[in-house]
Amino acid sequence: MLMVTAMHELAIIQSVVDMVVERTAGRQVATVHITVGQLSGVVPDAMQFCYEIVTAGTPLVGSSLAIDATAGSGHCRTCDEDFALDRLILLCPCGSADVQIVTGQELLVTSVEMVAETCV
Repeated sequence: MLMVTAMHELAIIQSVVDMVVERTAGRQVATVHITVGQLSGVVPDAMQFCYEIVTAGTPLVGSSLAIDATAGSGHCRTCDEDFALDRLILLCPCGSADVQIVTGQELLVTSVEMVAETCV
Protein backbone atom coordinates (compact mmCIF):
# COMPACT_ATOMS: atom_id res chain seq x y z
CA MET A 1 0.00 0.00 0.00
CA LEU A 2 2.84 2.41 0.78
CA MET A 3 4.32 1.95 -2.71
CA VAL A 4 0.94 2.66 -4.33
CA THR A 5 0.58 5.82 -2.22
CA ALA A 6 4.08 7.01 -3.11
CA MET A 7 3.41 6.39 -6.81
CA HIS A 8 0.24 8.50 -6.57
CA GLU A 9 2.12 11.38 -4.97
CA LEU A 10 5.02 10.97 -7.42
CA ALA A 11 2.66 11.56 -10.36
CA ILE A 12 1.10 14.57 -8.64
CA ILE A 13 4.47 16.13 -7.82
CA GLN A 14 5.69 15.50 -11.38
CA SER A 15 2.66 17.42 -12.68
CA VAL A 16 3.26 20.27 -10.20
CA VAL A 17 6.95 20.53 -11.15
CA ASP A 18 6.17 20.44 -14.88
CA MET A 19 3.59 23.22 -14.47
CA VAL A 20 5.89 25.41 -12.37
CA VAL A 21 8.84 24.98 -14.77
CA GLU A 22 6.61 25.88 -17.72
CA ARG A 23 5.14 28.96 -16.04
CA THR A 24 8.42 30.27 -14.63
CA ALA A 25 10.19 30.04 -18.00
CA GLY A 26 13.19 28.20 -16.57
CA ARG A 27 13.98 30.79 -13.89
CA GLN A 28 15.30 29.43 -10.60
CA VAL A 29 12.63 28.74 -7.97
CA ALA A 30 13.14 29.04 -4.19
CA THR A 31 9.86 27.64 -2.82
CA VAL A 32 6.67 26.12 -4.19
CA HIS A 33 3.68 26.60 -1.88
CA ILE A 34 0.79 24.16 -2.11
CA THR A 35 -2.41 23.57 -0.19
CA VAL A 36 -3.41 19.97 0.47
CA GLY A 37 -6.76 19.14 2.00
CA GLN A 38 -6.94 16.47 4.67
CA LEU A 39 -9.64 14.68 2.66
CA SER A 40 -7.82 14.88 -0.71
CA GLY A 41 -6.36 11.38 -0.48
CA VAL A 42 -2.83 12.80 -0.82
CA VAL A 43 -0.17 12.15 1.81
CA PRO A 44 1.92 15.31 2.44
CA ASP A 45 4.96 13.37 3.72
CA ALA A 46 5.01 11.29 0.54
CA MET A 47 4.83 14.50 -1.52
CA GLN A 48 7.82 15.92 0.36
CA PHE A 49 9.75 12.70 -0.25
CA CYS A 50 9.00 12.73 -3.99
CA TYR A 51 9.72 16.45 -4.46
CA GLU A 52 13.51 16.19 -4.20
CA ILE A 53 13.57 13.28 -6.64
CA VAL A 54 11.37 14.97 -9.23
CA THR A 55 13.12 18.36 -9.08
CA ALA A 56 16.58 16.93 -9.84
CA GLY A 57 17.86 18.38 -13.11
CA THR A 58 15.21 21.12 -13.25
CA PRO A 59 15.24 24.83 -12.33
CA LEU A 60 13.51 23.72 -9.12
CA VAL A 61 16.52 21.72 -7.89
CA GLY A 62 17.36 22.88 -4.37
CA SER A 63 13.99 24.55 -3.90
CA SER A 64 11.63 23.65 -1.10
CA LEU A 65 8.04 22.46 -1.06
CA ALA A 66 5.90 24.24 1.53
CA ILE A 67 2.68 22.36 2.26
CA ASP A 68 -0.26 24.01 3.97
CA ALA A 69 -2.64 21.28 5.15
CA THR A 70 -6.31 22.26 5.42
CA ALA A 71 -8.79 20.54 7.68
CA GLY A 72 -11.90 18.89 6.39
CA SER A 73 -15.37 20.19 7.11
CA GLY A 74 -18.86 19.23 6.10
CA HIS A 75 -22.37 20.60 6.04
CA CYS A 76 -25.38 18.48 6.99
CA ARG A 77 -28.36 19.03 4.73
CA THR A 78 -30.65 17.47 7.32
CA CYS A 79 -29.88 19.55 10.43
CA ASP A 80 -28.20 22.48 8.57
CA GLU A 81 -25.10 22.30 10.79
CA ASP A 82 -21.43 22.59 9.81
CA PHE A 83 -18.97 20.18 11.44
CA ALA A 84 -15.36 18.99 11.27
CA LEU A 85 -14.47 15.98 9.12
CA ASP A 86 -11.17 14.26 9.81
CA ARG A 87 -11.73 11.36 7.41
CA LEU A 88 -14.06 10.45 4.57
CA ILE A 89 -16.78 9.01 6.79
CA LEU A 90 -19.58 11.31 5.76
CA LEU A 91 -21.79 11.14 8.78
CA CYS A 92 -23.06 14.16 10.70
CA PRO A 93 -23.06 14.07 14.50
CA CYS A 94 -26.89 14.14 14.23
CA GLY A 95 -26.69 10.75 12.48
CA SER A 96 -27.55 11.91 8.96
CA ALA A 97 -25.53 10.76 5.97
CA ASP A 98 -26.87 13.62 3.81
CA VAL A 99 -23.56 15.49 4.05
CA GLN A 100 -21.78 17.83 1.67
CA ILE A 101 -17.99 18.22 1.92
CA VAL A 102 -17.20 21.93 2.27
CA THR A 103 -13.41 21.93 2.74
CA GLY A 104 -10.60 19.41 2.81
CA GLN A 105 -10.41 18.19 -0.79
CA GLU A 106 -8.12 20.98 -2.01
CA LEU A 107 -4.92 20.31 -3.93
CA LEU A 108 -3.64 23.68 -5.17
CA VAL A 109 -0.40 25.38 -6.06
CA THR A 110 -0.97 28.64 -4.22
CA SER A 111 2.28 30.50 -4.98
CA VAL A 112 5.84 30.19 -6.20
CA GLU A 113 8.76 32.14 -4.74
CA MET A 114 11.54 32.91 -7.19
CA VAL A 115 15.24 33.26 -6.42
CA ALA A 116 16.18 36.92 -6.61
CA GLU A 117 18.30 37.68 -9.66
CA THR A 118 21.45 39.67 -9.03
CA CYS A 119 22.65 42.38 -11.38
CA VAL A 120 26.30 42.39 -12.33
